Amino acid sequence: MAAATSGAPGMYVLHVPTGGGKTLTSAGFALHHAVAHGQRRVVVAVPYTSITQQNARTYRHLLDPDDPGLPPTVLEHHSSVDLDGAKGTWARTAAENWDAPFVVTTTVQLFESLFSHKPAAMRKIHRLAGAVIVLDEVQALPDRLLAPILSALRGLVEHFGTTVVLTSATQPAFWSLAQLNGLPRRQLITDPAKLFEKLRRVTYDWRTGPDVTWESMADEIGRHSGRQTLTVVNTTKDAAHLHRLLEERTSGTVLHLSTRMTAGHRGGVIEHIRRLLESGSDVHVVSTQLIEAGVDLDFPRVFRAWAPAESLQQAAGRCNREGHQDHGTVVVFKVHDAGQPRDKAYTAALDATAAHIGPDLARPDNLDALDKYYPLRYTLQGSGPTGMGAHIDTLRTQLDFPAVDDAFRMIDDTLNRPVVVIRDEAHRAAVEADIAALRSPYPCGPEPLRRLQPHTAQLPRHEADAALAAGLAEPVIGNLLLWNGAYHPHRGLDPAQPEDRTAFLL
Repeated sequence: MAAATSGAPGMYVLHVPTGGGKTLTSAGFALHHAVAHGQRRVVVAVPYTSITQQNARTYRHLLDPDDPGLPPTVLEHHSSVDLDGAKGTWARTAAENWDAPFVVTTTVQLFESLFSHKPAAMRKIHRLAGAVIVLDEVQALPDRLLAPILSALRGLVEHFGTTVVLTSATQPAFWSLAQLNGLPRRQLITDPAKLFEKLRRVTYDWRTGPDVTWESMADEIGRHSGRQTLTVVNTTKDAAHLHRLLEERTSGTVLHLSTRMTAGHRGGVIEHIRRLLESGSDVHVVSTQLIEAGVDLDFPRVFRAWAPAESLQQAAGRCNREGHQDHGTVVVFKVHDAGQPRDKAYTAALDATAAHIGPDLARPDNLDALDKYYPLRYTLQGSGPTGMGAHIDTLRTQLDFPAVDDAFRMIDDTLNRPVVVIRDEAHRAAVEADIAALRSPYPCGPEPLRRLQPHTAQLPRHEADAALAAGLAEPVIGNLLLWNGAYHPHRGLDPAQPEDRTAFLL
């Protein structure tokens, strides 16, 4: 690693297993590399806001000056950050054009700025020249946009003196795609397989027979798997269903996590889980994949519904994370009627996983199997001249920047709608004031939306539309809704308990 910091600017790969310290390792490399080559700043981009906030706290503790009279070193910039705090003036000014030595942001903020044609977003782009960009959890980059993303990163490396560091425990095979063909791939860890073997903390078990049902899994989890378990499933509907089954089968604490809960509710539950684990209390958690990256929880036993290879391995990162046991156990199970996302990329990932990983094949953390998995996954999607967002690259070559801006969307908002929920009457006045500001004909800035984020959950679009028709929700602005219906104290907007407004008509 020390030798790599003096290596030439370029595209670097940091392949470290979950729990291997990649947050500090990547930042340490970036800082030393920037000093060695006179690069002007470090930009760390993370796919999830929760990890962004967590990493920013770590970096501020290490890098910000102790003297309150000096400007900070670390700028945290994303949709949830409060730019009106103690360092508000500096933060607001620096966020406009990333004028800070160390920037922590989200991949959405980074790439939607990079592909935007709007002046407000483009003010930061010149700061990427001569910088070190660390992309954390790169397996989360959407396949449908890989062509323009990789092309843009290559352009920064080859023409603007930028170094890019790709970090993940499940490194995608980006060099199998045409966009990186011929670009040197520089490894920060010379022998990742040896490191993975040294840090292996789990064994895998499999439940794939025809007799595997939600009821049989609930029996195993609730009655035969110890006092602390985590189960990760693929849809909010499955999470709510399994949570109800586990509540029937155990007298211990059973907790639920999904995007049908508000962000503030989820954050409170995660902190509750952490306290229960630390005290050795009984707890069974059912979650969607939102828990798989950046949530530092440590369970002795993890159950994972069948999913793409990187999700299986990310779930395993929540098992025996701190190495307190000789080996934790990860149980991968297949229920025949389990839900799965239906998009093309996810289906291709499942098919590629089934070809290389399983009880009679390889473990999810087998690096040779992953090296075969990713190219097959890309091929199944059609990774040729028109696939994986290549049409956006065509628009770029035509200099049609408004069309590029319109076509490039990191977040696919066609499937879900955000819903504001007032869970606590103590928050009602503040929430209603922010909603009134958004509905007002006068400009209010982004602050009301930021303040509403802890009160916001997500609903599938068809459910949201049905709720609107039934009077259970009302429009606020754009896609945003205000929820007037029931909210379950554990499962949030429970898909199995829809409220019928007509039941109350006399």
